[in-house]
Amino acid sequence: MNAGDRIPLGKTGLQVPPMGTGVWAWGDRTYWGYGRSYQEADVRQAFDCLIKAGLNFFDTAELYGNGLSERILGRFVQETGAQVITATKFMPYPWRIRQNSLLTALQNSLKRLQMEQVDLYQIHQPLPPRRVEVWAQALAEAVKAGLTRAVGVSNYNEEQMRRAADVLGRYGIPLASNQVEYSLLQRKVEKNGLLRLCQDMGITLIAYSPLGMGLLTGKYTAQNPPPGIRGKRYSRQGLEKLQELTGLLREIGQGHGGKTPPQVALNWTICKGTFPIPGAKNARQAEENAGALGWSLTPDEIQALEQAADRFQAHVRPRF
Repeated sequence: MNAGDRIPLGKTGLQVPPMGTGVWAWGDRTYWGYGRSYQEADVRQAFDCLIKAGLNFFDTAELYGNGLSERILGRFVQETGAQVITATKFMPYPWRIRQNSLLTALQNSLKRLQMEQVDLYQIHQPLPPRRVEVWAQALAEAVKAGLTRAVGVSNYNEEQMRRAADVLGRYGIPLASNQVEYSLLQRKVEKNGLLRLCQDMGITLIAYSPLGMGLLTGKYTAQNPPPGIRGKRYSRQGLEKLQELTGLLREIGQGHGGKTPPQVALNWTICKGTFPIPGAKNARQAEENAGALGWSLTPDEIQALEQAADRFQAHVRPRF
């Protein structure tokens, strides 16, 4: 599958490239270190590279950088006039009691994005005290108000996703997507049935953190752990055990014309029928992500990667 190809987003009629970009890191200082190791100029170069490659789907959220991610993305779109597919999210904080809180939040997101409508609006995660049905009804109102073209959810389990889809279905609106963590290091959705259910219901599974928050890039070791909070996610022993998997990613990549570990890891998520949204903090990362397209792993390679990932998970558990 090539960058210029288009795939359906659920049953909405929207067409998206085979891979998008998550822009959590565009403005987030606490987790990703925005403003220290990289600046706005760096992410602007990533944006330009992605647009040139035809990868024009960008996923953000009001939560990312307290709205700074949305502002940065909106500014880039205004400055370049690029045609983009924009997704953002509503966080159902416990104090957001009223159903119309979602419409207010979406209107605020649109102001930051400098847009009149987004393509995909999502519930960031299911939180009490309001039920799934309340926010699904609010999503339907957002579509009817013309503020979003399609709606989705994020971090919903099978039951929650079914309930949201049922409510939207009463309004004749399909649930476009469920955005969940999915990578060779996090395959829970395969094993609990969520991936299969998405496929059966025609709901796109959007895979966030498809590179295991950087651990599948091959650049981190026990001697060179990820910086900041990410470095605490796995122990030294865990990072040592990871080397078998990253070594296999390199080996398989060499058999496909010198593809890199992250390109192989991203291609795996595409082969599994999901829509990955890796991050890109600079032009180099954006170009590397784009190199995951235009070729495909073999069934034997997919099996070998999964077996290596299973061996890693059997011996090591994340610290959190």
